[in-house]
Amino acid sequence: MKELHTGSLFWPTTLNSPAEYPSITSNKKVKVAIVGGGMSGTICGYILAKSGIEAAMLERESVAGGSTSANTGLLQFSNDIMLWELADQIGEYDAVRFYRACLDAVRQLGEVAAQLPVDVGFIPRSSLYYATSEQDLPMLRKEYEMLLKHGFDVSFLEADDISRQFPFRKPGAIVAQGDAEVNPFQFVQGVSAAAVEAGLQIYEHTDIVKHEQSAEGRQLLRTADGWEIEAEHVIFAIGYEPEELRGQLVKADINRSFAAVTSVQDDAKLRANWPGQCLIWETARPYLYLRTTVDGRIVVGGLDEMTEAPIESEKLRRKRTDKLLEKITALFPMLDQPLEFEWSATFGESRDNLPFIGADPKMPGVYYCLGYGGNGTVYSMMAAYMLRDMINGEEHPLASIVRLDRPSLLKV
Repeated sequence: MKELHTGSLFWPTTLNSPAEYPSITSNKKVKVAIVGGGMSGTICGYILAKSGIEAAMLERESVAGGSTSANTGLLQFSNDIMLWELADQIGEYDAVRFYRACLDAVRQLGEVAAQLPVDVGFIPRSSLYYATSEQDLPMLRKEYEMLLKHGFDVSFLEADDISRQFPFRKPGAIVAQGDAEVNPFQFVQGVSAAAVEAGLQIYEHTDIVKHEQSAEGRQLLRTADGWEIEAEHVIFAIGYEPEELRGQLVKADINRSFAAVTSVQDDAKLRANWPGQCLIWETARPYLYLRTTVDGRIVVGGLDEMTEAPIESEKLRRKRTDKLLEKITALFPMLDQPLEFEWSATFGESRDNLPFIGADPKMPGVYYCLGYGGNGTVYSMMAAYMLRDMINGEEHPLASIVRLDRPSLLKV
């Protein structure tokens, strides 16, 4: 089993006594089996259960214990690939549809959060997307014009505008409305409980080690303990472990990233220097990103490296996360609290900057919910409705854009 993160994680400390679920102790028959109990699997299970579809979610360890715990909880409709770049790749019509679907997914995540009986830290936020250098300014202006053309709620800040509002100066920035933040660990725990209430079966410590199809086209899953789950459909929502796939996955890069959380900052300084506590990110690649938490900490991430395994050495890991702290200080010198949590985590990206969502090209009844990229939670929300429709035999307008054998993958 792959190690997905190392270090000290912040989000699990924000919830005392998370729910526990049983492991499978008998053979089961369900309409849909979901393999994976992270953000993607849980949201899929919730939407299926709310739609009256019998489903079971099977998690090898514990719910929200994998990549979800290392998720930094930024929810944005903008993607790692700019809208104008995506338009060059797949056509302007489809690129805009995809971006609008991401915006809708952020709204839908808010609707789900609002229905939960517990507060999961979902807060609507604007985003500040700044040009890291003067050389990046033309492409940032091009992105602003494209977003504005298609009705997205954006404005542009010149360098003087930025320095008047923030304690730093950058060549220019897009301010986008419609984004949000969330506590990913609390969110998945809350959604899991609500999904069970709606009829989803959740089994933890249930390791799927074999997947076959019967002559009749049924999906047969076998656990490490020898139990069998028979389903009409199976969804693999297994995050950044592509070697686990029983079907076909093409052209994805598995890297590692770094994140850290400071101690609680001075509230007056935070409010005075960080307008609206907006989400902040930049045009450089790999990019720096920052947000705040409900108790006044700063979450920072970046420094992606093209190596798959998270760093085990605390000394080497802290060398990277100390650089992240330096970047916070460069932007907000008055917010001087030290790092309290830091981690390294596996991070997956598709080579055309789109998620893998949809049916296996070679195995009928098998689907994937793989939110690769910086917008994984947003993609998970999008995927849940798409896969529900596919399982119901309905067409979905975005299916051709994100399917596993999409034409855009042929170009990379």
